[in-house]
Amino acid sequence: MDWNRLICDKRLGLEQYHDPMPHTRSDFQRDFDRLIFSSPFRRLQNKTQVFPLPGSIFVHNRLTHSLEVSSVGRSLANECRNILISRHHGDASVESLGDMGDIVATACLAHDLGNPPFGHNGEKTIAAFFTEGAGRRLRPSLTDRQWSDLSHFEGNANSFRLLTHRFEGRREGGFAMTYSSLAAVVKYPHSSVISSDNGKFGYFESEEEIYLKVAHELGIPEIEHGVHARHPLVFLMEAADDICYQIMDLEDAHKLKIIPLEEVKRLMLGFFDCKEQEHMTESMKRLDDPNEQVGYMRSKVIGALVGGCSKEFTDHEREILAGDYHGSLTSNLPGRMRDAYALCSDTAWRKIYNAPEVIDIEIAGNRIITYLMENLVNAVTAPEKAFSRLMLEKVPRQYGVRSGDLHSRLQGVVDHVAAMTDVYALDLFRTLNGSTLPAV
Repeated sequence: MDWNRLICDKRLGLEQYHDPMPHTRSDFQRDFDRLIFSSPFRRLQNKTQVFPLPGSIFVHNRLTHSLEVSSVGRSLANECRNILISRHHGDASVESLGDMGDIVATACLAHDLGNPPFGHNGEKTIAAFFTEGAGRRLRPSLTDRQWSDLSHFEGNANSFRLLTHRFEGRREGGFAMTYSSLAAVVKYPHSSVISSDNGKFGYFESEEEIYLKVAHELGIPEIEHGVHARHPLVFLMEAADDICYQIMDLEDAHKLKIIPLEEVKRLMLGFFDCKEQEHMTESMKRLDDPNEQVGYMRSKVIGALVGGCSKEFTDHEREILAGDYHGSLTSNLPGRMRDAYALCSDTAWRKIYNAPEVIDIEIAGNRIITYLMENLVNAVTAPEKAFSRLMLEKVPRQYGVRSGDLHSRLQGVVDHVAAMTDVYALDLFRTLNGSTLPAV
């Protein structure tokens, strides 16, 4: 792959209006601003990240997580940019490398847009509706590929759909993002019928043609049948996400008294050698507030991980551009840093993601999403019924639930449910159950 092709400001759906002239804001900065001001991005403020939405103690939601990932992603990209510009001095690609920070920051903003309410378990609940629940009856009415997409519902693929699909009443190209920003979002550049180790994929059948168009324009090769190489900047977006959720989840767990201060200190100091640990320990003696101590360590760890990941990326630029780089940047960090990251990950799985408050939100979310899916799918498969007509009035017109095609109607239901905030999903659940009434 070649940086000159990989960094392209052509916009999806607006190709004929491509303007190469420089403006006050670059097209990549426009991508970033467009997401910041969008409704799907604002809705992330009421979507669970890991812990239930905050009461008296503020923890991360999907909005604050995405903003922090974007900040870290920009720092990562800028460090890499400086090294690559020096390395490629005099090459034609040098000028395009200056936009790396904006592209990665934009991809980081967008990486969670397609995730449903109630945390990561929301994805599994939608998929399980089709594989274990009432949705199983629809299997004979769908093609193998359509069934694969629905029964393996994926937030990553849904993010790409949200950015690119022309929903009813919307313009061609969806958000009309630049090709590079779109490619930098796709962590798993293959369809649902090609299962990766973790079962994830990058796009639904409905957006496959769009992805292939973007990949062809940017010169992203097919490295095996049905599987493309990643756009190189995907590795930076992924690393920023890995850094933030791993470290920020520890900070949230400390605030909620799930993990004690001394254990957080042990985990975070583990990223550094003895000399740096002594310096950090001395610095923390000036901080009486335990939360400030954790915040100080968090900033030091993120800085170290940004440095480590940017070095890993630039050291292996050749393999990344050839599509031959394996694993993530965080999984390939040098010894001490990699081991400390792995220990944080292991602790998170044992003590955070199985904490009672996390399990409670997953159980409640499962019941709520399943109930909404059942009622909405019944409405689109039997629209002539009186209750179905009422249900369909609750669905925004953009989702196409009145289409003549069954799969399009089902996809519209999934689009609607995935777009809901935790609060809206709960309110709709209560309304459908008759447990709440307006003005009563």
